[in-house]
Amino acid sequence: MEYQGMIIAVATVAGCGLIISIFLSIFGKKFAVEVNKKEEAVLAALPGNNCGGCGYPGCSGLAAAIVKGEAEVGGCPVGGKSVADEIAKIMGVDAGQFVRKVAFVKCHGTCDAAGDSYEYTGPHDCKAAAIAPGRGSKACNYGCLGFGSCQKVCDNDAIHILDGIAKVDPEKCGACGKCVSACPMGLIELVPYESNVRVACSSKDKGPVTMKACRNGCVGCGLCAKTCEYSAVSVEDNLARIDYDKCVSCGSCAEKCPKKIITV
Repeated sequence: MEYQGMIIAVATVAGCGLIISIFLSIFGKKFAVEVNKKEEAVLAALPGNNCGGCGYPGCSGLAAAIVKGEAEVGGCPVGGKSVADEIAKIMGVDAGQFVRKVAFVKCHGTCDAAGDSYEYTGPHDCKAAAIAPGRGSKACNYGCLGFGSCQKVCDNDAIHILDGIAKVDPEKCGACGKCVSACPMGLIELVPYESNVRVACSSKDKGPVTMKACRNGCVGCGLCAKTCEYSAVSVEDNLARIDYDKCVSCGSCAEKCPKKIITV
């Protein structure tokens, strides 16, 4: 009897397993998510950094957007031209012109040039310092705080704090955009690698106010805009700005800048 009971128990378990497997097979086929092979191929071509520099939630998000036609084949700033060309082949389209970009810190307020309003004793973190009175101890309310929050998030060792401000090594920068998000002052932007003209200031104060806070600040004089033959330079909110679509990197604006905050 015991032997028969064991056989019945085994048969019952086996029968239940068989029935469950049949149901799972049926439901699996009915509710299976169809895999987009083109999307898989695009995802495989991406570098896999999942940095978010493309504006999408990771490489899988960008791959899905490219296949849907919502993002350019060259949408990955880290992959560069080689990845853009490979994805273009997968999608069967022209890769177009890929513009390599690098991060740039819009501040030239070094330790000697920028004064302090008080002595900051809080955590050595830019986000913590930015919520202190005056958005940090620097007399300039727009300047780099120098605590290296951008440096901490850079995976390429492309950012270092030198003389009180963050500096980017363009040869190491992968344009992932992590530093852009990490800076609470909004000082970092991605600019074309090939264009070598930069405005190293973010102050929107009027000239006299800026000069009291930092002698390296833009005074909004407008000489750069008047000099530019290509209408690539303008002054908005007392600050010089460059239109990189128009700029030919001639450097005439930098030559005319009295404060030398337009660099070449």
